[in-house]
Amino acid sequence: MNHNSKAHTIHREHQHLSWDNSREPALTVAPGDTVTFRDIDAMCGQLTPESTVETLAHIDFGRVNPIAGPVYVDGAEPGDTLKVTLLGFEPSGWAWTGVIPNFGLLAQDFPEPALHIWKYDRSFSTPAAFGKWARVPLKPFCGTTGVAPKEAGSHSTIPPYATGGNMDIRDISEGTELYLPVQVKGALYSIGDPHAAQGDGEVCGTAIESPMSVQARLELVKGGNLPFPRYYCPRPVTRHLDGKGYDVTTGIGPDLMEASRNSVRGMIDLLGKTQHLSAPEAYMLCSVCGDLRISEIVDRPNWVVSFYMPRIVFE
Repeated sequence: MNHNSKAHTIHREHQHLSWDNSREPALTVAPGDTVTFRDIDAMCGQLTPESTVETLAHIDFGRVNPIAGPVYVDGAEPGDTLKVTLLGFEPSGWAWTGVIPNFGLLAQDFPEPALHIWKYDRSFSTPAAFGKWARVPLKPFCGTTGVAPKEAGSHSTIPPYATGGNMDIRDISEGTELYLPVQVKGALYSIGDPHAAQGDGEVCGTAIESPMSVQARLELVKGGNLPFPRYYCPRPVTRHLDGKGYDVTTGIGPDLMEASRNSVRGMIDLLGKTQHLSAPEAYMLCSVCGDLRISEIVDRPNWVVSFYMPRIVFE
């Protein structure tokens, strides 16, 4: 690490709603510098701790998933690799999870909105209560993290790209080293979409969505020519959920998406029977702490997708 590294801050006014390699950098840093991105909120303040389900019916989707930046990294050239390490989070202590109409893996099953407002321990050390039914262990991360694409013009922040973006990988958390393919001079790094916890798959379309500030170290690795991001996790990734084992449902068939849907439908049904959750409640809980996994993708013509729900959340 560069012992002459500097600390920088990006404030709320440097948040934007698209990837665009022509956007002026919010700041320029040297490799090894750290940047604190202040007050990131995936909904631009449209939801508050007092919001009700009616709020979701009036969301302005033109103001969803802003990213803070971009940060120009001195010396970064196309073909290089940007190494990003998340150093810590300053949480707000509140969050939300919602079922948004026409969004999520089971959008056709859930046409009506649903909303849960969370309050949580700012140290992240205590599981957050999901009503009377469950307590979810927390593991903060940012769903969106990436660099500007080489393609000109404005690109939505909603999907992920080969340059990163809205990947929603819950293991890119504190201490994880993320390697991003640089496609434009200066890399133009941005970050957004902070979460207090999420399951693999984020199946209902939202996690434990929580406004936060986040600090990252940006380092430059010359060369690499990565086709897609990669990352290194320095510690176990599911230990916070492993303590009591898992209930697992499956979906099997020739289409991975439909198999994924069926595995989640099976878990929603199981949670209704065993934990007395309504279907929307079960769907949201699946999204914030259950894991969607491809178990088998070789025995054609049918593939197996499994959905893992940790029993520890019901303790």
